[in-house]
Amino acid sequence: METALTLADYESLAELRYQIRRFLRFSEDACRAAGLEPAQHQMMLALKGLPAGSRPRIGELADRLQVQHHSAVELANRLAAGGYVRRQRGGQDRREVLLALTPKGERVLRELSLSHRGELHTQGPVLIAALRRAIRAGKNLDGARPHSRRARRTQQP
Repeated sequence: METALTLADYESLAELRYQIRRFLRFSEDACRAAGLEPAQHQMMLALKGLPAGSRPRIGELADRLQVQHHSAVELANRLAAGGYVRRQRGGQDRREVLLALTPKGERVLRELSLSHRGELHTQGPVLIAALRRAIRAGKNLDGARPHSRRARRTQQP
């Protein structure tokens, strides 16, 4: 059964998208000012922020970035050429290639992360309010989750 969308639903989704885009635009500009492309910054952040127990392999980073393996390889190549990351062989399996930030990469990532955190302190409340509004607008009257493709798939017998 389809749920009707109201003008408020569209408005709340549009506002959320606008606030996300504002933050992403800030991030893109900050990355470029630091001499990186946004995707390079994303890879460095994904590398530094991998969950405990994760291995810093290209495949893992490709998944974290939601890009194809070959795209992650190209990002790693550009970061290595710029001196931001280094490759090292795995311990047991010498075919395994692990990535690590260099001191230069650590420094640039720290500077970018500090500026991003500052921006979130400033713009975060507006972003959170937009997210809450979109979530509230998306709830059915009975409080159930809105229908998504994923939700419909799991609800089918």
